[in-house]
Amino acid sequence: MKKTFSKTVSRVALDVSLIVLGVAAAGFGIKSFLLYGLFIDGGVTGISMLVSRVTGWPLPKLIVLLNIPFVLLGWWGIGWRFAIKSLLAIVALAASLLWVPYPLVTPDMVLASVFGGSFIGAGIGLAIRGGAVLDGTEIAALLISKASHFLRIGDVILLLNVGIFGAAAYFLGVEPALYSVLAYVSASKSIDFILHGIEEYTAITIISANSEAIRLAITNDLGRGVTVFQGRGGHSGEDQEILYCVVTRLEIGLVKNLVADLDEDAFVIVQAVSDAHGGRVKSKAYHA
Repeated sequence: MKKTFSKTVSRVALDVSLIVLGVAAAGFGIKSFLLYGLFIDGGVTGISMLVSRVTGWPLPKLIVLLNIPFVLLGWWGIGWRFAIKSLLAIVALAASLLWVPYPLVTPDMVLASVFGGSFIGAGIGLAIRGGAVLDGTEIAALLISKASHFLRIGDVILLLNVGIFGAAAYFLGVEPALYSVLAYVSASKSIDFILHGIEEYTAITIISANSEAIRLAITNDLGRGVTVFQGRGGHSGEDQEILYCVVTRLEIGLVKNLVADLDEDAFVIVQAVSDAHGGRVKSKAYHA
């Protein structure tokens, strides 16, 4: 019981730390780079910045008000814990923009768009790792994609941002809109790195006559789980085992070298995986 309680407290502390870091990074990117550069980001944050530029309304209030409908959607479609954490994170972001004296880092427009987008993306990615969002666009995209048979999450986000940047080109001008697109691309890359990063997972499929030795080497030396499929050669018609394992991209070379040592003629297929959990095997070789 105490161990379970301790794990829960540790997890909550980690989530809070990630969200606080995410708020700080996103606030720094918005106020120290994009606002000084007079351009916007994508998503609900970008809409808030655009409305603030056009109407003069306070940006912190707009960020909270425009995100509330999406938070309510998140409560309905994802869960109340997620919605509450997201609302608190968004309010914290607005408060940081209102009260934290972020400095101007650079007047260069290109640097401001690239690094501003990078910090915003890092902040969003950290918040997502903490179980919250700083921008309601992802919530809307997830729910719309679930209700549609044709649109994926990426398609919805792309369509929303095409409209946002089109409006930015109309109200702010083409050049600020192009810098805004650059900031958005930079933010997207940062989000991908924070969510997947150096431990981005990769699936490896191995077809070999020496499959048993390869399977034992992967499980014992690397501590990775291996799934064995029963297949049949399309040309030979002979039954054969097909190995499937998921590793981090740092381990791809290790697996390839291991396979090459045991069977130079093995057929190896490497595919990207968006996410993976578990699968590590406890063995003496791995823990030695």
